[in-house]
Amino acid sequence: MTIEQYIDNINAKYKLGNATEHTFRGLLEQLLETIAPEIRATNEPKRQQCGAPDYILTKKEIPIGFIEAKDIGDKDLLGVKKTGNKEQFDRYKNALNNLIFTDYIDFHLYIDGILVTKIAIAEVKNGTIAALPNNFASFTNFIKDFCSTVSQTIKSPQKLAQMMAGKARLLSDVIELSLISDEDNRQDSTLKEQMNAFKEILIHDITPKGFADVYAQTIAYGMFAA
Repeated sequence: MTIEQYIDNINAKYKLGNATEHTFRGLLEQLLETIAPEIRATNEPKRQQCGAPDYILTKKEIPIGFIEAKDIGDKDLLGVKKTGNKEQFDRYKNALNNLIFTDYIDFHLYIDGILVTKIAIAEVKNGTIAALPNNFASFTNFIKDFCSTVSQTIKSPQKLAQMMAGKARLLSDVIELSLISDEDNRQDSTLKEQMNAFKEILIHDITPKGFADVYAQTIAYGMFAA
C-alpha cells in the first residue's frame, strides 16, 4: 500500500462520519509493513482492552517499537492534558523506549521518553483528509528509522532501575486489566488461576490490583537480578 492509497482509504472511511480510531487500524498496519517489509505490525483488540499500546512492531519476533493510535484530529496528541492523554502517554513513555503516538495522519516519535520528531502526511480540511505530498518522502524515512532503531546500552544502575520501574508499572496495569476482563467475562485464564492459587496459599484478600503489582514486580526485578 502506498501512502497515497493509505490516505485515499482513510479519507473514504472518514467521510462516512462514523469512523473511530478502530476504523483505520488495518490500514496503518498495511502501510507500515509496506514501508518496512522486514517488520510485522501486530494489532490485537485484546491488547487495547488490557491497557497495552495498539501496535507492537516486531522483527524476527523481537519487539522493536510500539504505536498508540487515537482518533483523527485528537486534541491531545502531545499528551499534556490531565483530562486527555497525559496519564496514558506518560506511562508508555516511561516504559517503552521506541514509541509513536499518532492520529493516523500526524505521527510523533519518542525515543527514551523524549519527543524526537513529528511529521504529518495529511490534514483535516473542510471535512476531508487532504494529503501533504511534500512530506511523503520524509515520512517514509521516518518510519524506516523508527523500525531500525537500536536500543542504547544501559551503562548505569540508576538508568536500569528507572527503566525497569517503568516497565513494571506498565506490566502491572496490563495484568490488572486482564484479570478484570477475565472476571467480567467469567473466563478462567491461566493468569486468573495463578491469582486464585496466590489467594488460597499466601494472601487471602488480595485484589486484582495487588496481585498485578506483585506479579509485575516479581518479573521485572527478577530480570533485574538476573
